[in-house]
Amino acid sequence: MSRKKSEPGLRRLTTEKANVGAIDLDLKPALGIARTISAEDAKVAAAVKRALPKIARAIDLIADAFREGGRLIYVGAGTSGRIAALDAVECPPTFNIDPRAVQFVMSGGLKALGVALESNEDSRQLGQRAIAKKKPRPSDVVVGISASGRTPFTVAALTYARRHGAHTIAVTCNRNSPLEKAADLAIVAKVGPEVIAGSTRMKAGTAQKMVLNMLSTGVMIRLGHVYGNLMASLRLKNTKLLERGIGILQRTKGVDRNRAQRTLKAAANHVPTALIMLEAGVSPAQAEHALRATRGHVRKAIAFASRSK
Repeated sequence: MSRKKSEPGLRRLTTEKANVGAIDLDLKPALGIARTISAEDAKVAAAVKRALPKIARAIDLIADAFREGGRLIYVGAGTSGRIAALDAVECPPTFNIDPRAVQFVMSGGLKALGVALESNEDSRQLGQRAIAKKKPRPSDVVVGISASGRTPFTVAALTYARRHGAHTIAVTCNRNSPLEKAADLAIVAKVGPEVIAGSTRMKAGTAQKMVLNMLSTGVMIRLGHVYGNLMASLRLKNTKLLERGIGILQRTKGVDRNRAQRTLKAAANHVPTALIMLEAGVSPAQAEHALRATRGHVRKAIAFASRSK
């Protein structure tokens, strides 16, 4: 599609329209600019809230896929791709999951995370080729992220994934977009025009970050990697995380620091094992057995270990 033909369609999108609340933005003092941006940002949470039923459906869909050994694969370009990459790479250290479980496909590849490569996002062929390398299968969920909902790279990747049996989800900020039509399920957060017309790294980007946070965090909660509201499965890779692990044990069971440290050491610094040991009053071996029996679901493992004593 030529640039001349595509521009009118682009201008009709709400994310591309001029924001009447930001007229003469360049004439405002710094505080006026900040107030205008802040007022628009306040609308994002409401837009995401309206999409909560769809977000909940997506959480359950992805959690079911994980239980079947599937993967969550994000696909995006530009800001959307970078937000997706951020969410994907933070899941393994936060929830101690296999890095292959949550992946991302970025238009332009890893280089595009630090350098803008906008031309790549216009290629449907590159989108198909990039997702094909991941070999999507029926147990996978592929999530396409695009503020406009019309990015050819992302639409083509989602179409390919769906054709090969994967479950597909669209995350966008415009209704009735090609991306929405290419997906099994669409999450649409209508944030409206940006403060700077078309700068979707702003409200649209914030909305997408919120949605992806809900998806990945919600899935990990459903899978039992969170106990109460505590990061029960985190990796203790540095001093800060070690202290967080000790704090989790202290808050959960009310034990003193020395006992928390001793239990964590006996559990080979594995927080879920230590939690089960304290809550169920079992040995490290019994706690590990309970985790295996419940596929890593901490709360279910505590109940299992308590019954098996």
